[in-house]
Amino acid sequence: MAIPKVMGTEIEYGITVKGDPDFDPISGCVLLVNAFREDHAGEILWDYDQENPLADARGFQVDGEKYTPNQQENIARNKTLVNGARYYVDHAHPEYSCPEVTNVHDLVVHEKAGEKVLEASRREANALLPEGTEMLLYKNNSDRKGNSYGSHENYLMDRRTSFKQIVEHLMSYFATRQVYTGAGKVGSENRSQPCQYQLSQRADFFETEVALDTMVKRPIINTRDEPHADREKYRRLHVIVGDANLSEYTIYLRNGATSIVLSMIEDGAINKDLALRDPVQAIKEASHDPTCKKELQLDNGKRLTAVQVQKEYLDMALRYVSGRDIDDETRDILEKWQTVLECLERDPMELDTKIDWVMKKAMIESFMDRKELDWGAPQVQMLDLQYHDLRPDKGLYYLLERQGRAERIVSDAEIAAAITQPPSDTRAYFRGECLRRYGSAVFGVNWDSISFSVGDEPIKRILMAEPFKGSKEHVDELLNNSPTAADLVRNLRS
Repeated sequence: MAIPKVMGTEIEYGITVKGDPDFDPISGCVLLVNAFREDHAGEILWDYDQENPLADARGFQVDGEKYTPNQQENIARNKTLVNGARYYVDHAHPEYSCPEVTNVHDLVVHEKAGEKVLEASRREANALLPEGTEMLLYKNNSDRKGNSYGSHENYLMDRRTSFKQIVEHLMSYFATRQVYTGAGKVGSENRSQPCQYQLSQRADFFETEVALDTMVKRPIINTRDEPHADREKYRRLHVIVGDANLSEYTIYLRNGATSIVLSMIEDGAINKDLALRDPVQAIKEASHDPTCKKELQLDNGKRLTAVQVQKEYLDMALRYVSGRDIDDETRDILEKWQTVLECLERDPMELDTKIDWVMKKAMIESFMDRKELDWGAPQVQMLDLQYHDLRPDKGLYYLLERQGRAERIVSDAEIAAAITQPPSDTRAYFRGECLRRYGSAVFGVNWDSISFSVGDEPIKRILMAEPFKGSKEHVDELLNNSPTAADLVRNLRS
């Protein structure tokens, strides 16, 4: 029986400072992250001791050294927020990792809350910049200089499901799901075949099928084996193949359909041979075809479009849930998945209020018609970038939203609340509440632990290996009976 799909996302944002010819992205990121202030006191470390980025899911350890910053650098580059999220500097980008959630609705809420956190930070950081300069942030995946930065998804899976089986059944799904998860892009990059417009910002940057790397020779399926939970029971599937989406509908379908497919893999419900002959080539071919009519070569000799491959997965999903007692969200995801695939087969432009790449394409083509421009015009590339601008008054996605031309999944009130409130049904609740209540006593934090500095005693690390433990239902009484961190540590021992 498939385990519940606890999930989260990690979004790296594009950053620049307009008017500053000497812009240093790392310094800009440090300024940005530290510009976001919360009420809890204390300088809190991110606990790198609990991480092992060199562990490979195929059963071995990769040679290399784990990077661990010194204490001062750690504090400067990392913030753990009272909503359970991590906000930090990752290489030359600000990154927001949302707290663990148990359902796709909450995933959308907390990913969108991340956008608000970044924009609030940007405004505060701008007040500290020299006159005539302005920091700009983009929720996208490419700087047009050959660099791509990630939008990663994470899903809790049963450790008993072999990684070989996961790869076998996911490869074709990941290579083709961009028909509804792509953020859209004008032109191509990374030495890919030229095109006017494509579905995905990331597709051009994938160069191999399976590997541990996330920055060079990017794989369609990443093998990082850091479960951030009980290693004997769980694995965390670290998905790097997706785009940074702004459309709530796209985010909802992206994580929802993927969660269903992963449950099907755990339950042995994938029973069709959909293996692609060359997945790396196929992901690019599918991305470069906004008509969604390009046929991809399968290993078994058949040729199917990306939409047809997705329909095969959907058909298996519908059979999988047939006769099962499924929740309303799963039913809604399946209905939306089916609706989107039918529209894509008929005319992708029917999805111009739902799917990012279609919304962007419709907006750009309308502009091109009015101005009598072609795809090579610099104004068109600027529109492409401006779609992802986080400024509410400048970003073109937000313009569509204000005009009622972007279908919503969650409310503004839910997003606003998620900036300061953790999910109530995972360990993120315990993490966030400990920061809110005992911030000055928190020494270090990781996804699966929190450490306290209590008086003259040695640092006390509390392990949180079970993602469902630490929920409001599980720990509220404990927290309410623990006025101080010392009380909490004592009560946990008793």
